[in-house]
Amino acid sequence: MQVNAILGVDISKKKFDVCLLVDSKKRHKVFQNNQDGFAKLVVWCNGHGANLTHLCLEATSWYGEDLATFMHDLGHNVSIVNPESFWQK
Repeated sequence: MQVNAILGVDISKKKFDVCLLVDSKKRHKVFQNNQDGFAKLVVWCNGHGANLTHLCLEATSWYGEDLATFMHDLGHNVSIVNPESFWQK
């Protein structure tokens, strides 16, 4: 199955904000950073036609590890990016 959506994630200790890009349409939502929030994210993405996503999140301490593992275990592509690799002065 091919990736049909991009999911950008801004994660913190208690919550994470996402921006979903499917068919050139952007959608935004906030979820709790826990297993319940992860499950709600999947339902929300599927509801917008995002069957297989490429999720990209910043390497922010350990806050994103559980989400990254959860999504990867479901077969989604996951990239954890070092912010210094793209931050410019």
